[in-house]
Amino acid sequence: MNDPKTASLKKNAVGTAHIIFFVVAAAAPLTAVVGASPAAFAFGNGAGLPGAFLIAGAVYAVFGAAFTAMSRHCGSAGGFYGYIARGLGRPASVAGAFIAIAAYSAIQVAIYALFGLFAAERLASFGLHLPWWSVGMPAVIVAHLCGRRGIEFSGAVLGILMVLEVVIMLILDFAILLNGAKSGVSVEGFKPSVLFGPGLGVSLVFVVASYVGFEATTIFSEEAKNPDRTIPKATYLAVGLITLLYAFSTWTISLDYGTSQIAGAARADPSNLYFNVAQRLLGDAPRIVMETLLLTSLFASFLAFHNTITRYLFALARDRLLPPWLGHVDPKFSAPSVAGKIQSASALLFLALFALLGVDPYAVVFSWLSAFATIGILVVQFMVAVSAWLFFRKDSRGVGFFRRAAAPIISAVGLATWLILVCLNLQLLSGSDSKLIQSFPAVIFGIGIAGVVSALCMRKRRPQEYARLGEALGAIG
Repeated sequence: MNDPKTASLKKNAVGTAHIIFFVVAAAAPLTAVVGASPAAFAFGNGAGLPGAFLIAGAVYAVFGAAFTAMSRHCGSAGGFYGYIARGLGRPASVAGAFIAIAAYSAIQVAIYALFGLFAAERLASFGLHLPWWSVGMPAVIVAHLCGRRGIEFSGAVLGILMVLEVVIMLILDFAILLNGAKSGVSVEGFKPSVLFGPGLGVSLVFVVASYVGFEATTIFSEEAKNPDRTIPKATYLAVGLITLLYAFSTWTISLDYGTSQIAGAARADPSNLYFNVAQRLLGDAPRIVMETLLLTSLFASFLAFHNTITRYLFALARDRLLPPWLGHVDPKFSAPSVAGKIQSASALLFLALFALLGVDPYAVVFSWLSAFATIGILVVQFMVAVSAWLFFRKDSRGVGFFRRAAAPIISAVGLATWLILVCLNLQLLSGSDSKLIQSFPAVIFGIGIAGVVSALCMRKRRPQEYARLGEALGAIG
């Protein structure tokens, strides 16, 4: 095996397009639109939902301006781990990394469960009845094998799947426009009275959850071609693509049902809100294609998260915050090998545990773990925004006022607001009033404290290794 002290990922392996594929695939646009937007329509601001996506996209674009200004100083396979270190220090960065690993692991297991459920339902329509876990667990193996082949292979697979799901979404969107929507082609939902009407906060809770995976632009910086240009470009393009796709698709579906009826329709039959329109306008075959692409959307998402988590583990192992053997790289494909095995084994273990306990794959595994992940990722993003402001406060490093000061502050306020909204609406987001759900913020805080303690213990017991954290993350002032 190679020496984890010197092991590195493959340089210049991916370009802007590949990184965009990872971000968009992790967001799973077809799943987010078909699966998450009905709840936002039903309990949020109704026809104003498309505008809520534009608000979220604008905040994330500003957030992107803030952290990409730091990218030339701290890009690494640890994603936001390095960014937090530059502004908030090493202990906070380890806290952020621990929270990120927990959050991404949770959302990945959630998506495996949802994939298993939907795939089992599709197989049942052909007369083959299988439990959800018997489909979800093999999916872990497939994701592992794809991830082991390296970042280029995963990027190519994700690119194909992303294009397919975007195409089917756009076909439905334009079919609605061309066939005449019930309320006509109207911008009623974007009017301030509708957009900022009752329920906007609730809509934003679901909207923000649809942007999970945004960090992928930074995680692959070590493997990117010309990262100083690639990372900012991929960030803006990915956010723009996701936002416009979400806003356009939710706008057209609200036109089909009628801007005044969309909320009621979503409450009445949320699971078929889009599929019923697809069958009516496009026929049986396109609906079946859409249902099938929902599975590929989920596959693309958990493959993207597999690559994300393995690189976090790799980065922390390389810095001796985790066992060094987790930092070994496959000699042929230059991908984190042992980290990939451990990550896949842990996912299988959790799926097996949930299967043995007999818990519902959607109502519990997917809904609860998604809520947990959303809180964790928002915490990490908020830490990055604050870190960006602190990083440039004493030395502008030639960066303009907006990117070094205004953007970090604006995005920090926006992210903090969303974090509060999510915590206040956990019952709605998770679909449960369990006390365990309500403890999620405390659990995430505890994970962060564990990260701080780990860093401080390293500083006390292994000061030389603690000092060398700066070598991987950039010289920390």
